[in-house]
Amino acid sequence: MSRLRGRFGGPAGGDMQRFSSSLDVDLRMLDEEIRASSAHAAMLGETGILPRDEAARLVERLGDLGRKLHTARSRNDQVATDVRLWLKTRLGELDEALRELAGVLADRAERDGRTLIPGYTHLQRGQPILLGHHLLAHAWALARDRERLRDAGRRLDRSPLGACAMAGTPLPIDREATARRLGFAGVVDNAMDAVAARDHELEVAAACAICMTHLSRIAEELVVWSSAEFSFVRVGEQYATGSSIMPQKRNPDAPELVRGRAAVVAGQLQALLSLVKGLPLAYNRDLQEGRRPLFDAVESTRDSLRILAGTLRTLEIDRDRFEQELRGDFSLATELADLLATRGVPFREAHEIVGRIVLWCERHGVGLDGLPREEAAKFHPELDRDLGELLDPRAAAERRTSTGGTAWSEIERQLSRLRERLRD
Repeated sequence: MSRLRGRFGGPAGGDMQRFSSSLDVDLRMLDEEIRASSAHAAMLGETGILPRDEAARLVERLGDLGRKLHTARSRNDQVATDVRLWLKTRLGELDEALRELAGVLADRAERDGRTLIPGYTHLQRGQPILLGHHLLAHAWALARDRERLRDAGRRLDRSPLGACAMAGTPLPIDREATARRLGFAGVVDNAMDAVAARDHELEVAAACAICMTHLSRIAEELVVWSSAEFSFVRVGEQYATGSSIMPQKRNPDAPELVRGRAAVVAGQLQALLSLVKGLPLAYNRDLQEGRRPLFDAVESTRDSLRILAGTLRTLEIDRDRFEQELRGDFSLATELADLLATRGVPFREAHEIVGRIVLWCERHGVGLDGLPREEAAKFHPELDRDLGELLDPRAAAERRTSTGGTAWSEIERQLSRLRERLRD
């Protein structure tokens, strides 16, 4: 709490001082505050507002001389500047963490991408796909997260320093000089907007919440895939824990914690939105409460990206898990419908025919590969043929060569484009 109590008869109460203190959060911006104060002191000397020798000594601890550092500066623009500097640094860390995780997904797609798996909708088997197709779907989402955060970074890259409380100052300061010295692309043009604006914080928090939602979807799949029911992946020992009572347990704690933190970050975004929505211009003390959820959201996102990259890098994958199980699986039903469509049958009619075939197979307890040729012919004459190649799940995946499809040739094309994006 400020010690500028000249207007009052004494200090604030001890309980008020404790309640209003944000020192633990503000110390996280110590490096940024030192940078901003140094830049401000240098500007005061360059413009002649303070003697150059005093301005040069302001960066040291010189007692009363330090009081002059507040010339042409308010707590409002001071903290707003520190937060933007803090965010600029952390956005760089987020960008690198996103690039790393997307790169790990690309590496695993290249290494294990030919593994045959079921593709799901509604968590029900839909069509056979290659694992690389699935992993790249996640990687492209992370590439968009990277774009969102970079866009947010461009908008927050403006210096509020020198806006003072909200109205500027009559002193001949050079805001552009401090902006350049601090590495900002420019200044916030309106002094009131400079101290009151929080949309850049909301935008970063929103981008983090969206990113964490993507990470939570990856984490959920790792949790499900590592269960005995799926038996598809095994989380590395570095990212799993045991049970205090069940000796056999290998719990996928890393993805579970990521999934949990996604909920927390979403809540932090909501807190920030609620905090700002009813505030009149310019500064209100409520805004002090926004720094903790903002900082925590950014750091949780960065840490989750890093831990998930490690989890995926060390993940063990059973490449043969679905190879035999998908032969004749009902997820190949679309292949029959597509065959009929290529033979001139309207797709809606073909869909109906194949639906009846699936029903027949269910009632007789067989897969599509258990459908006798003579029975298939009863459903449609075009099915009076050897369907073995058509019902090969790997061949079915490789037939999907349209742009963005699951065929390996398309996975290789996407890998090339994704790696090019990641090099940016």
